[in-house]
Amino acid sequence: MEKKLSDKVVAIIIADGFEQSEFEKPLKALQDEGATVDVISIKKGKIKGWKDKNWGDEFEATKAINEVESGNYDAVVLPGGVMNPDLLRQNDDVIDFIADFLDEGKPVAAICHGPWTLIETHNLDGRTMTSYPSIKTDLINAGVKWVDEEVVVDDGLVTSRNPQDLPAFCKKMVEEIAEGVHH
Repeated sequence: MEKKLSDKVVAIIIADGFEQSEFEKPLKALQDEGATVDVISIKKGKIKGWKDKNWGDEFEATKAINEVESGNYDAVVLPGGVMNPDLLRQNDDVIDFIADFLDEGKPVAAICHGPWTLIETHNLDGRTMTSYPSIKTDLINAGVKWVDEEVVVDDGLVTSRNPQDLPAFCKKMVEEIAEGVHH
């Protein structure tokens, strides 16, 4: 059977403190569908996850954000965790990279606290999204119509609330990436 994403290249962007399940499950879903996935961070090397209210496993970031160009990717995925998006949203290279996807209508998938990083792109006005409840007000202040749903899709932008939503999140993420650019 042909895999849905065999011609797609996807970036997953993480920093220390990312929610491990929100990285591992989307990564597996993408790889199972044949996507080429690059794990990108602020710097190359070991990035530490967060699992069960404590530090989790280390994963290898194969590329640094200052080495990559958004034009080489079909989609971007942003796992949550509290520390992870707080570090990412302070990095101009990360914000510019992600903003390109939103500007070009390429699929963006963000779960839990992941949408926090998207606020810095100043490109969410009028979008319908969900997230972990603690960042609801931040998203609303950025112009988002926030809803409390398992998974929300708005023109290629896929968002979910927490790790319990991962099955629905991964399914919609794969669908949107398979569809490609949304105009």
